[in-house]
Amino acid sequence: MMQIRRSDARGFADHGWLNSFHSFSFAEYFDPAWMGWGNLRVINEDRIAPGTGFGTHGHRDMEIISYVLQGNLAHKDSMGNVKGIPPGDVQRMSAGSGVRHSEFNHAPDQTTHFLQIWIEPNVTGIDPGYEQKSFADAEKRGQLRLVASNGGAQDSVHINADALMYAGLFDGAEAAQLALNPARKAYVHLVRGVLHVNGERLQGGDAAALAGESVLTLAQGEDAEVLVFDLSA
Repeated sequence: MMQIRRSDARGFADHGWLNSFHSFSFAEYFDPAWMGWGNLRVINEDRIAPGTGFGTHGHRDMEIISYVLQGNLAHKDSMGNVKGIPPGDVQRMSAGSGVRHSEFNHAPDQTTHFLQIWIEPNVTGIDPGYEQKSFADAEKRGQLRLVASNGGAQDSVHINADALMYAGLFDGAEAAQLALNPARKAYVHLVRGVLHVNGERLQGGDAAALAGESVLTLAQGEDAEVLVFDLSA
């Protein structure tokens, strides 16, 4: 089974300094049909206006991944990390027993565009943690590059969750297949461009939620950037 989640069906919030599309129920947006998918709880596509950002706030018992598409995301947290996150980097923050952080766009004239991703952990109450790694476009070109996993396989960032996250870039004849366990779930989020997912045409912001499937096929891309999640059911 594969359900298509179109971009314009997502929730949307305009806070002036922040525009945010919500793939799943979040804050003021509530849709009982889309509370999450497997242990994937949040994908927010956020655009932060120049010189603004999220003030210091807290999280607990959640694996939070930031995937920057444009600009730079300034991160500061109660663990002592002060980092800039550019496109190509994957940042993981394990909230664990509790962490406070802020996220800011210091650029005077450029919007910061990024995906905020939350995955439910398989352990709770752990010490908070932070990790950030860069993945070159060449590693994702025409293939799915593992960028987050439980255990940090293939030099991916480590997440305390029963999940795998892949990133890929596809154009023209480039294609890839990923074997899936039908007892698990998968979620495909098309960041930009056009891509056919198991024969269905997706455009930027669209997604496909899969359950009971044994293979994922990505093909016929047009300047496509995609994230794929292998998730517990």
